[in-house]
Amino acid sequence: MKHLASILVAIVALSACLAAEAAGKAYVIPIDREIGSTSWRIMKNGMEQAAQEGADVIVLHINTYGGAVDAADSMRTRILNCPVPVVAFIDNTAASAGALISIACDSIYMRPGGSIGAATVVDGAGEVLPDKYQSFMRSMMRATAESHGKTAIIDANGDTIQVWRRDPLIAEAMVDPRRVAPGVDDDSTRVLSFTTDEAIAHRYCEGRAESVGEVVSQRLGMGSDCQISEYRPTAMDNVVGFLANPAFQAILIMFIIGGIYFELQHPGLGLPSVVALLAAALYFAPLYIEGLAAGWEILAFAVGLLLILLEIFVIPGFGITGILGILLTFTSLVMAMLGNDIFDFRLITIDSIMDAILIVLMGLLLGVAVVIYISHKIGSKGIMRKSALDKEQRLEEGYIGVPPELARYVGSHGEAHTVLRPGGKIRIEGEVIDAVSTGGFIDAGTPVKVVKYENAQLYVEPAE
Repeated sequence: MKHLASILVAIVALSACLAAEAAGKAYVIPIDREIGSTSWRIMKNGMEQAAQEGADVIVLHINTYGGAVDAADSMRTRILNCPVPVVAFIDNTAASAGALISIACDSIYMRPGGSIGAATVVDGAGEVLPDKYQSFMRSMMRATAESHGKTAIIDANGDTIQVWRRDPLIAEAMVDPRRVAPGVDDDSTRVLSFTTDEAIAHRYCEGRAESVGEVVSQRLGMGSDCQISEYRPTAMDNVVGFLANPAFQAILIMFIIGGIYFELQHPGLGLPSVVALLAAALYFAPLYIEGLAAGWEILAFAVGLLLILLEIFVIPGFGITGILGILLTFTSLVMAMLGNDIFDFRLITIDSIMDAILIVLMGLLLGVAVVIYISHKIGSKGIMRKSALDKEQRLEEGYIGVPPELARYVGSHGEAHTVLRPGGKIRIEGEVIDAVSTGGFIDAGTPVKVVKYENAQLYVEPAE
């Protein structure tokens, strides 16, 4: 009897497991914040987790007023290419970028009292941007609506006709008030938005629902036994999402450029170099974690900086080494934002390349502006005047020029009185004289030899 009972328990457990598997699995991903790099990371990680768990359907729990267009474009592209059906449940609002993401889903369900639409592109102050931005958004909305294809319906005369499942004109009217969808809204002065009932009437919503559970169990017909899992955003999602924000990346580039410049002005491991290194780490780390930045791109950045340093301190003039260093540094900053497998760039679009270049250029311009501003403050009577080298080199204090008769020092030995990079001062026969190193950087106190006198200038090299 004991063995029989154990067998019966095992059969019941196995039946329960089979029933759970038959009921299906749904995976819920919350999209309940401003659309941006963090939302994109949450959805991407959620979809990857859903695939690992073998989910039969993914439900995006949406409640957002919109956000960044580039992040929304990445999210809608991921939805359109997802092998698993993706369903949107609009809990309250899917405005602007949220509308684009919702329309990309295979089905849309809305809570009574919800809204979808108002996808006009605006700036940070809420002002409508020029038409070129609206044109790009219109095309994305139209293409996303068209991706769902057409469906056959029977008209009032009993004829079967093909109509868009999601009318592209309606999608465009959500962006531009000049686009009027016949029979929907004839007012060409306002951007189109739908309530739940209006969205259902115009085939932009499959039905009403009060919760995700109702969507899964009733609207999708998966039953009450369906397994529902949910992605829980982590602190790492928030941190990496913040660091990967394009605006913050531009600021990091500004600190990289500013730190490098001021470190070159005052060689030695000081605050500027620490700032530049920290900014570079914060720039590449989230991109590396996201799988965008590859090891070769980080290496290219380091090599580029090394070539720039060699051009400044070792190789006189400005030639191929410096140009190559600048190109490597700039290219690595841009390519780190673009997903690629070694040198396989087939999945990279022109728009993503232009966005990355724009972000890097913005950071470079900010860096130059900060350098000019701080340099002015240092050189004037600002709060940083104490760190300026504003002393005059007076004759009575021991500073002298290089008169022609000092050509007699050619072949003589002395030592570097200051750092030569490549210009500086040497001490020779008790006198402090201006000199230039022929081989780049020479540290203070290094024995030197005067090798030539040219254009009223002594040239030296390290003594053997």
